[in-house]
Amino acid sequence: MNVRRSAAVLAATAVIGAAVAPAAHADDASPSPSTALPSGLYGTGDPTYDGVWRQSLALLAQDTMGVNPAAKAVDWLTGQQCESGAFAPYRADASAKCDAKTMVDTNSTAAAVQALEALGGHDSVTGAAVKWLKSVQNKDGGWGYTPGGASDTNSTAVVIGALVAAGTDPEDVPSKDDKTPYDALLALTVPCDEDGGGAFAFQPDKKGKVAANADATAAGVSGSLGKGLAPGAGKAGAAAQGSECSDGDSFTPRIAAGNGARYLADALAEDGRLTTPLAGAKVDQPDYGNTADAVVALAAAGFVSETKKPLAWLEKNSASWAEKSGPAAYAQLIFAARAAGADPRDFGGADLVEQLNATGPAPAAAGSAATPSGDEKKKDEKDEKDDDGGMGVWWFVGVCLVAGIGIGFLISGRNRKNRP
Repeated sequence: MNVRRSAAVLAATAVIGAAVAPAAHADDASPSPSTALPSGLYGTGDPTYDGVWRQSLALLAQDTMGVNPAAKAVDWLTGQQCESGAFAPYRADASAKCDAKTMVDTNSTAAAVQALEALGGHDSVTGAAVKWLKSVQNKDGGWGYTPGGASDTNSTAVVIGALVAAGTDPEDVPSKDDKTPYDALLALTVPCDEDGGGAFAFQPDKKGKVAANADATAAGVSGSLGKGLAPGAGKAGAAAQGSECSDGDSFTPRIAAGNGARYLADALAEDGRLTTPLAGAKVDQPDYGNTADAVVALAAAGFVSETKKPLAWLEKNSASWAEKSGPAAYAQLIFAARAAGADPRDFGGADLVEQLNATGPAPAAAGSAATPSGDEKKKDEKDEKDDDGGMGVWWFVGVCLVAGIGIGFLISGRNRKNRP
């Protein structure tokens, strides 16, 4: 999904964004020749910025399709957790202890929670992760990409999905200022009487203004409904009643989700796809990942009929993108197909599940389960000392990474303004 950037991030990414972006895009970048990828990891691209993210989406997508992931794939994911409960995007040496230099983030942590909760049998891992997420909640009720970062719609939404997956009602997670995660999302919506009314912004600008962003809107719709990355098939009519944007004194998360869904439906109405600017290009480029996320959000909000056109566009046009991008892209398409009531095993003539499986270790045999290994059980028994809560420069770098690199559902294209 795409996000808005603060002035500080804009300045930083002008210097470092171009340098980090090519290496960060999931599987279209190659790992260092001197570094062998773990055998349990999905994807062949450099995992520095998206290892945990793409692994989590791959495992979650497999589970939704009744596929038992390989035990070593699950072990790799659980082995990435720090003693604090947080996850970093990728730790090449998982045996090394996390410290203040380990750049952990909310998105990787929340995605891992959703995947491991779906698989089951990892309560100690997910429990520690949720505890850490609660400990880094902002006063406004939301979360930023890294601890201490300003709340954004995308990060807050993926954490809401993790809380719900772990059996925690987001309403029961108030901040120090007694704000809930839903309060944070409502504060990031564009008023109905303004341009882009009903949409979600990524973050306010330096003057406190919010601007419509399709990527953040897809996340905000799902988050406002308490849905995770893979909400399943949508049901028509589930959104708030009414055909017009609505806010005011009775503004609720459900109404905000309906507003956001209408914004997405309008953005997709013309040709069934969302686009994003690309540096140096004369025309905006199709945004396959954001379009898939929008399908998931529309279905979750009950706008099932509005998913047909974008889903058909994805069936026709997304094959080369998914092949290039790897496991997270296949997972996004699987989530979109399921949400819209289509068959991921026959998506434009392709079997998305088979293609996803081929990007990593072969799934476990039918009837077997990817149970925690001995190493994982030992890991689960470690104390939860939080020794990687340092921020400083890593907060700055973390926000820049969100702004300047691309990774799957949350981080893919977050440096670009998205418009239909």
